[in-house]
Amino acid sequence: MRILIIAPQPFYQDRGTPIVLRRVIFALIRCGHTVDMITFPGGTEVAIDGLRVLRVGVWTGIRDIPIGLSIRKLVLDLFVLPAIIRQLRREHYDCMHAVEEAAFLAHIAARLYRVPLLYDMQCLLSEQLSTWRVFRFGPIRSALRFAERWLLRRVDAVACSVGLEEHVQEIAPGTPVTEWHYPGNDAVIPDTANSPLSGEPKIAANRYVIAYTGNFAPYQGVERLVEAIPDVLEAIPHALFLFVGAESDAPLPGSSSVPSFADAVGVVPRQPQAQIARYLEVADVLVSPRDISGNLPLKVLEYMSAGKPIVATDSPAHRKVLDDNSAILVSPDPRALAAGIVKLYKDPELGKHLAAAAQRFALEHLGWSDFIDEVGELYASLAQRGLRT
Repeated sequence: MRILIIAPQPFYQDRGTPIVLRRVIFALIRCGHTVDMITFPGGTEVAIDGLRVLRVGVWTGIRDIPIGLSIRKLVLDLFVLPAIIRQLRREHYDCMHAVEEAAFLAHIAARLYRVPLLYDMQCLLSEQLSTWRVFRFGPIRSALRFAERWLLRRVDAVACSVGLEEHVQEIAPGTPVTEWHYPGNDAVIPDTANSPLSGEPKIAANRYVIAYTGNFAPYQGVERLVEAIPDVLEAIPHALFLFVGAESDAPLPGSSSVPSFADAVGVVPRQPQAQIARYLEVADVLVSPRDISGNLPLKVLEYMSAGKPIVATDSPAHRKVLDDNSAILVSPDPRALAAGIVKLYKDPELGKHLAAAAQRFALEHLGWSDFIDEVGELYASLAQRGLRT
């Protein structure tokens, strides 16, 4: 099949959606498909046989595009629909694959040119936009949910992050839906993966390292993990909290509301994906303090593959791959997070048992061969079904 992917992010960058999209592209090519991708400027060029990258809005000079909604992103979105139509007029595609909000634009072109459309639903747009105050206003929030429901009922198929399938089935029961089960690591590990760790801090051998990796957006729950630090230090004075993923000079969320703990915290700038496994390797505990809503974060799959004990909020999304036999699942508050971390410190045998169970699940269910099969079956079924009537 010839597939046109529309991704309204810079590609490639080491952040959530581009990371998982690269894994999807790799699987598609392994299945024998070829891919053209319409995407934004910025990021690094990637050389993948079978992939052609088409960037929109290059002449605007916009390159640094933050995660989430921004004026720069909205400006570049204006170029997406004309680019889709231009490609559909020039070349034949067997289907389109639109990521996040690009599915609204792709739907217009899909119906004009009679091309099946797969909506790649990485998150709930209504939740993601709620970080902006204007989108928390009742009527606007209702309008967003209406738009999301309208789209889900009209696309030909949905592939969503783990944790969103039930939501799709509830509001669009007639739409075929598949959950992505991404592998916990990249198929090809660059040479930089073996280079020394970059950034601070220097980690002494006697430190008990509690690590978080990912961006510091409010929904990630980083602030509640920061607020857990004093309680952890009471029980583990030599603990070191490692926060990997800071953007430029942005302060650590929540750090102004708790006592000083400079010696107990290391904040590391965002790292290349190839380096993340090295940070997981030096950790004693890995934490996902994410809000009780939405989709499963990619970091959890990486945590599981790393074979380290995990403390996570007890959310439906986390419970898609974790349970009480493979992680410490706690309520979403700082004291509960602290108690979970301290429990693992006091009972290292429990930590080993939980880590082994999580890693075993990842090896059995989150491997590359399984994912390639999943992607192949998804596209085969899309081709067989074709357009919705």
